[in-house]
Amino acid sequence: MSNHDITQRYIEVTADDLPLTCPMPSMSLWNSHPKVSISFKNGNETRCPYCGELYRFKGEHKGHH
Repeated sequence: MSNHDITQRYIEVTADDLPLTCPMPSMSLWNSHPKVSISFKNGNETRCPYCGELYRFKGEHKGHH
């Protein structure tokens, strides 16, 4: 049996949320880190390089048809 957590948490993002930075204003102060830009250049999923928060993009990117 694997210890892999299949209920992994993520934040769903749409084109209206862009440009996106982490930490987001709704995140707790205790887990704060320097603000970084989050990019979806390599697909529809990306992680924050500081805290590892997973972001998933839903829908079409602005400027794409």
